[in-house]
Amino acid sequence: MREDTAIGMALSQIIMWFIIITVANTLHANNITDIQTADQAAKALEPLVHNFPNSGKIAEFLFAMGIIGTGLLAIPVLAGSSAYAVSEGLGWKQGLSKKFKQAKAFYITIIVSTVIGLWINLANVDPIKALIYAAVINGMIAVPLLVMVMKIANDKKTLGKKTNGKLSNVLGWITTTIMGVAALFMISTWLIH
Repeated sequence: MREDTAIGMALSQIIMWFIIITVANTLHANNITDIQTADQAAKALEPLVHNFPNSGKIAEFLFAMGIIGTGLLAIPVLAGSSAYAVSEGLGWKQGLSKKFKQAKAFYITIIVSTVIGLWINLANVDPIKALIYAAVINGMIAVPLLVMVMKIANDKKTLGKKTNGKLSNVLGWITTTIMGVAALFMISTWLIH
């Protein structure tokens, strides 16, 4: 499991960096700095394929497939994870292995999460701004969560001999510090502007 997690995390980080580099080299290099809609994002990808015939259609198709694929992957994961979190917090029976009658509240939470996601989509919420706000909130919440994770990961009462090693502690606290500094920097730039 450790090997699987390490490989998955390494690949996700490599992909993230390639996305950042690609966006910087196409969007910023072409002076595209303010994207408000998914349609604008698709059109902004056109410089990537400008040498191909029908490049605009190719860019739109690739973007649409990416959005659809992300949605098909994210919807069940987010609805399921919210159901697990709520059920765990409230002490409800949970698990996709259980039948509806055995874990009604768990399955109702999945349904409600999915309906809320659908409502957000139909409520004309700007998806790009929603992604930005979600990332900002996630970044702000991450700092106290990382502190709690690091404290729990070093609690011998809870974990016994399975506490963090030196390398995990160093990397964990460096990550927590960087996230904290980034959050403070973001807040200070908001206050200045």
